[in-house]
Amino acid sequence: MALNAYFENAKGIGVLATADGEGHVNTAIYSRPHIMDDGTLAFIMNDRLSHYNLQSNPKACFLFKEGQDGYRGKRLYLTKIREERDSDLLQQLKRRSYPPKRETHEPKYLVFFKLDKELP
Repeated sequence: MALNAYFENAKGIGVLATADGEGHVNTAIYSRPHIMDDGTLAFIMNDRLSHYNLQSNPKACFLFKEGQDGYRGKRLYLTKIREERDSDLLQQLKRRSYPPKRETHEPKYLVFFKLDKELP
């Protein structure tokens, strides 16, 4: 099953793991990735520790556990390839994914990754 179809239908919880250039690890709860037409994966990020870590270390791992009994899901090993700050595409994806709420003036980033490896 293609990743875009999988993430359109799967319900569960996701955790993004990053590490800075010195190897200090961080994990954070993240929603499902946006699968772009070119096959890259994108996450909307605030300017917090996960985003900070990716500035010095482009490697990340996204673990998605399906919301059912057992251990079904995916592990996606990723490499950051680029990012956009407060772009039109980010705004389109955000409106599609999140219910409207009070906007903050905090910058948001759309961070794109290539998929290095996928494991169950």
